[in-house]
Amino acid sequence: MSETVENCTHDCSSCGVDCPSRQEPESMLEKLNDLSHVKKVIGVVSGKGGVGKSLVTSLLATILRRRENAVAILDADITGPSIPKCFGLKGRAMADENGLYPRDTKTGIKVMSINLLLDEETAPVVWRGPVIAGAIKQFWSEVVWGDVDYMFVDMPPGTGDVPLTVFQSLPVDGIIIVTSPQELVGMIVSKAVEMAKLMNIPVLGLVENMSYFQCPDCGKKVSLFGESHIDEVAAKYALSVLGRLPIDPTLASACDRGIIELFGGDWLEAAADKLESL
Repeated sequence: MSETVENCTHDCSSCGVDCPSRQEPESMLEKLNDLSHVKKVIGVVSGKGGVGKSLVTSLLATILRRRENAVAILDADITGPSIPKCFGLKGRAMADENGLYPRDTKTGIKVMSINLLLDEETAPVVWRGPVIAGAIKQFWSEVVWGDVDYMFVDMPPGTGDVPLTVFQSLPVDGIIIVTSPQELVGMIVSKAVEMAKLMNIPVLGLVENMSYFQCPDCGKKVSLFGESHIDEVAAKYALSVLGRLPIDPTLASACDRGIIELFGGDWLEAAADKLESL
């Protein structure tokens, strides 16, 4: 038995032995591409699918770009990428000896997505978890992002391999949780919040999508999915509600047509303010 083990008091507050349990764990963060500098990394997450993470990601990126920030989107939803569609990006990303280069949107948002590396954008990505995790790490370490003020990471739903990979491999400054008005939102948010706590990632706030429908004639707001529970959930976890997005056919159409950058709503200005205050 070594001297270190023999002399261990099992009380690190008073023990002076330099054993492995007192040493800092080795960082799992991936090294950023040498030709890149990213100031803030923001994850956009949800506990379930279909709530509009990609929409929120696209809108926040657009707002911050309008405010003359350098903005990028890392599309971490490898098996269901939709960011290129929202911005009307087609064709393959280019590469040289320095690495891969993101595609620029019409307003200059830098985007990297698996769909920009496929011969056909409709081709399925049938990969197991470790391969998907490797692709996300490569998006961080092998893409020449250049200078970026805010990078958004659009994640797939749930608390599985991809969010875990992002939280462990990228220096995430905080996450925004996207929800919907249904009553089960409490459970959905709790899963995302608890995972963020486990990974020591700050939760910046909540965004509710499909919050209401506003009649174009009389202006009345109708809660099609029932009354919202987001304020109760936010209070439970001491979180801020950063925005409420309506059910708006023009937003859906803008995504389908690849012109999300032309939207005119101000629903997420408070969320953008929060990010700029970091």
